[in-house]
Amino acid sequence: MLKQRIKTAVVLATLFLGALFLIPIKWFSLIVAGVILLGGWEWANLANLNRLLRLVFLAALGAALIFTADYVFKMQFDNPDLTRARQILAVACGWWALAFLWVQSYPASAVLWGNRWVRALIGLLVLVPAWLSIVILCGQVHGAWLVLFVVAIVVGADVGAYFVGRRFGRHKLARRVSPGKSWEGFFGGLAVCLLLALIIAWLFALPLKNTLLFCFGVLVTALASVIGDLAESMFKRHRGIKDSSQILPGHGGLLDRLDSLSAALPVFTLAALASELPKYL
Repeated sequence: MLKQRIKTAVVLATLFLGALFLIPIKWFSLIVAGVILLGGWEWANLANLNRLLRLVFLAALGAALIFTADYVFKMQFDNPDLTRARQILAVACGWWALAFLWVQSYPASAVLWGNRWVRALIGLLVLVPAWLSIVILCGQVHGAWLVLFVVAIVVGADVGAYFVGRRFGRHKLARRVSPGKSWEGFFGGLAVCLLLALIIAWLFALPLKNTLLFCFGVLVTALASVIGDLAESMFKRHRGIKDSSQILPGHGGLLDRLDSLSAALPVFTLAALASELPKYL
């Protein structure tokens, strides 16, 4: 199983990096939209929709992506309307704040989101802003590196949480959702991400004001990545499944690999635009 996981991870990383750095943004945005639609099929399963309703959900997701592409980009993906983008990203960040409260109060919170149509609507709030975020970032100066930095935040939060939690973990972060996660691990992951942010701020000589905004944005992004992981775990536990699908050998489904990233991307993108980070790179 470990060998299969490594092979799959290498293939995914190669395809992702190739698309990120080599493909024009117009085609990259379409490829990401295709990945989002595949994730939408898995989300429809989390929402417990039957096959016919899954197709309806995919149609709604596709329509939402097209609307967003026209509303923000006018189909010109290198020239976004950042004011409109911020509106959508702010809604997404609000959703993830609510998700944190629901995770903490699970299973009581299921009375609010247990209905399959509510879960389907949540899928739109998760998937569409994730697509918008990565396309917005890619259109910025050194955008591909910004996307990789978000990935680094997610990995840093996860790795820091694993090692610190394994060594010092005593207090459960969300016992009913993910018993293996601890508050000690959570803060360990934040510490790793803060160190990463300070290194980047020093390398690019960011002004103090922007450094503070940047570090705050990175910490909130790390927090969002944890919430994304916990939220999907909550939905899977409620649905009674271990993985969102078996499309990735050794890894489960796309959502199992993208849950943290789908939450981190909107938060980081909104923070980067607010701090005007791209112009300092």
